[in-house]
Amino acid sequence: KEFNRVQQVLERRRQQQQQQQGDDAATGLLCLRRRGVEGGRASGVCGAAAHGGTGGAVPVDGGVARAAIAAAAGAGGTGGAGRDDGSGREGPAGVPELQPGAGRRDLPARESGGEQGPGSSREARRGEHGTRRPRGQGTVSFSTADVSQVIKNHYAAEFVYNKYKHLKTVDVVERDVARGYTRIAEPVGPICAFVPVTNPTSTVVFKTLIALKTRNAIVFSPHPAAARSSNEAARVCAEEAVRAGAPKDCVRWLEEPTRDLSTRLLHHPEINFALATGGPSVVEASYSSGTPAIGVGAGNAPALVDETADIDMAVSSIFMSKTFDNGMICAAEQAVVVVDDVYDVFKKSLEERGAYFLQEAASKKAVGDCIVKDNLKINPDIVGKSPMEIAAMAGITIPETTLVIANEVEEIGDHEKWSFEKLSPTLAVYRAKDFEDGVRICKDLAFHGGEGHTSALYTSPLNRKRVERFEREMPTYHVLVDSPSTFGAIGDMYNFHIDPSLTLGCGTAGGNSVSVNVGPENLLNYKSVAEKRENMQWIRVPPTIYFKRGIINEALADLRGSSERVMVVTDPNMKELGVVDTVTDALRDLDIKCHVHDEVAPEPSFQCIRDGIEAMQHFKPDTVIALGGGSPLDAAKVMRLLYEHPELKVTDLVARFLDIRKRIHKFPALGSKIKKLIEIPTTSGTGAEMTPFAVISADDGYKYPVCSYALTPDMAIVDPEFAAGMPKTLTANTGYDVLTHAVESYVSVMATDYTQALSARAVLLVDRHLSNAVNKPDDMAAREGMHNASAIAGVAFANAFLGISHSMAHALGARFHIPHGLCNALVLSHVMLYNASTHPTKMTAFPQYRYPQAKKHYAELADMLGLCPGGSDDDKLHALVCRFEHLKASAGMPLSVAECGVDKDSYAAAVHDMAEHAFDDQCTGANPRYPLIKELEALYLAAYDGPPIDMNTCARQIYSLNT
Repeated sequence: KEFNRVQQVLERRRQQQQQQQGDDAATGLLCLRRRGVEGGRASGVCGAAAHGGTGGAVPVDGGVARAAIAAAAGAGGTGGAGRDDGSGREGPAGVPELQPGAGRRDLPARESGGEQGPGSSREARRGEHGTRRPRGQGTVSFSTADVSQVIKNHYAAEFVYNKYKHLKTVDVVERDVARGYTRIAEPVGPICAFVPVTNPTSTVVFKTLIALKTRNAIVFSPHPAAARSSNEAARVCAEEAVRAGAPKDCVRWLEEPTRDLSTRLLHHPEINFALATGGPSVVEASYSSGTPAIGVGAGNAPALVDETADIDMAVSSIFMSKTFDNGMICAAEQAVVVVDDVYDVFKKSLEERGAYFLQEAASKKAVGDCIVKDNLKINPDIVGKSPMEIAAMAGITIPETTLVIANEVEEIGDHEKWSFEKLSPTLAVYRAKDFEDGVRICKDLAFHGGEGHTSALYTSPLNRKRVERFEREMPTYHVLVDSPSTFGAIGDMYNFHIDPSLTLGCGTAGGNSVSVNVGPENLLNYKSVAEKRENMQWIRVPPTIYFKRGIINEALADLRGSSERVMVVTDPNMKELGVVDTVTDALRDLDIKCHVHDEVAPEPSFQCIRDGIEAMQHFKPDTVIALGGGSPLDAAKVMRLLYEHPELKVTDLVARFLDIRKRIHKFPALGSKIKKLIEIPTTSGTGAEMTPFAVISADDGYKYPVCSYALTPDMAIVDPEFAAGMPKTLTANTGYDVLTHAVESYVSVMATDYTQALSARAVLLVDRHLSNAVNKPDDMAAREGMHNASAIAGVAFANAFLGISHSMAHALGARFHIPHGLCNALVLSHVMLYNASTHPTKMTAFPQYRYPQAKKHYAELADMLGLCPGGSDDDKLHALVCRFEHLKASAGMPLSVAECGVDKDSYAAAVHDMAEHAFDDQCTGANPRYPLIKELEALYLAAYDGPPIDMNTCARQIYSLNT
């Protein structure tokens, strides 16, 4: 139908030209001066895009595409333009006549593969297949290959135009006001575009359209042997683009291209980009030129036919590929691999369709030598020739009805010329034992000159496993299933998700920078404009929190009907003091079976965790109650996690992260085995009952925090009765830990209005109640105040995180076995003065934290406590440090590391190692001032000697780190 339609159109145009010119000479191309007759003037405008107009959705002018279809199709089908060498005489308006029945000009030497596209056009030549029809006689006739030119030029214009006409390529192409993101498209050009001899017109049409769509000026460097065809197609597109409003010289070309001129164009300082379609030498030259480039690689496409394939469909598809444009398409099947079960049937079907299988060894070798030269380069003389021409060149005789020359082949490699890319109606056929063997053969063929390009599989649609196996194992980036590879690879014909293109990237496997079908997006630079936006913040707490004195029985009543087996995780002291009995008695009143695991040691290790998991595996609880200080509470969280998910690795648990929402190692949801984790603190310090954190001691002696909101307990019971018997020293140490939680979470870079309200309240409660809780142990109001402060600060730092006081305390406590709360007390004042600098060496990056604010926040805490009213922020900071140091003294706590009995020399020797561990601690990331290791070392040394103030006069000490 296409053939007949084109004949009718050309005959009508021929008659119109005869009338206009007054003679019978016009049997050639369409009269370009009348290109607007068919389809009329384009309604679209590409000029706005070319002139930099805004709006983003400017489509390529339909007139350019229509003119390309009309004129370039004719030019591509006939060739003969640009050289006065007798290949075609000039017709009206300088357009060469079409030579009916003309054959192809001999192609120049080219290396194997490289050109990408749906077909090819070669210049016509005289004599080989008939002479020119006398002027005025009969209608225009085309060879089979010439019809292919018309089809591919239609494809290059119609499919590309319709695919991209609404694509936004100008100015703002994406804007998200809410998220503050804008994306602006800018052209990459001017572009140097190489045009292969095998596709002299369709490549021009394709590249012109995607260049105009993206506002890129383009300069074509055509192959010298097809320069007239390429330049005529470029001229048609250029004139129509200018008509639509594009700049005059937006499409240009080299009139008489030479290797030297093409090289100078490629290296011209005003050329910003190269789009290379051609042999490997062209691609290599483009990539090595220093000019940003996209090139394409060679193809040696194999096709695998298994025993479940539709044989008739497979044979028809392969014939469609091999006969279109006489097999010139680099994506066409160069070899077919057929499994043994259907090999004979497939071969017979091929023969019925017009394949001729060579029988004699001499004939096979003769054709093979004709296909590939001794230098292992494809013979340019056979590219795109008909089977009869190839047979004549090889000196053999084949039936005149032959459409494809086939040869049964067994080996692959340089010694077997039939295993190379052939770009002609010749086909290598391999027999495979089974599907596995077929995949192996196809892989070997692809690796033999077609890596990254195209492969095809013909199988039943139900064989999903085979399709998946083939797509995974083939070293090609264009994998087709039940589709003719010639048309399937170029896209938008047999699968509409594949973008239409005449330039198929072969990825790094094929020596290319892209592995997709090249389109307009590849010819754009995208400018990203990002306005500042703050991350979503959160408050995450245990779903249920009970607090007040004497509430244990009432709180545990929630387990009635929902829990049957409860395991209590605690330490030996809680068992000996009878504290555990309070819990177990309440459970027995509810008729709930319980088991007490009281083997948690202070600063629990991973061995301690493993022991608890073993107890869980034996008892199989549906609920776990953690009772005690920070150690049992932290241990129970990790025990539950690893009991439900034993596949998790310890290294994953302690992995550092910058943002908890973007951490690499995600923790799974819990509750599949243990429905509830209930935590009851017996000390007023860690706040672990509220947090997603757990601290575990590793074999190296250092403490490592485990953090995930999956660890957050399901219920917290904050009953101060459990803390009533805390010793004085423990009360002081844990109480100062609460203060440090509150202060660090208040100045954290992740602090919010929600968390700061909680942090400030906790600071106030500690200031009011710590001294009495330590010095008056029977003061239950003070006990309750500290217990509440611990839980409130826990909620605050669970969501705002902490800072380097805790980082330093973790390393200091692990190295010298100083209680954690006391370690915090020894370094907090030094860290506060360090953080208060308004000109820090480094500042932690977090969008909410706009500038150094720690001093201002410390001053706010001083105001809340009524310190230094009317003073400056510096005065308030100093007053706050004095208040905390005197609070520490009133609790009877050591004021320096030296007072803890640590040898000075041993301490000095450990400072650097402690500083490195503190720097790498998870808490460091939220500190308002990001520390250097040498600064941490200085802080450790300062903490050894004592407070940063004179405790008698509260006078300032010289503090070099605050400069």
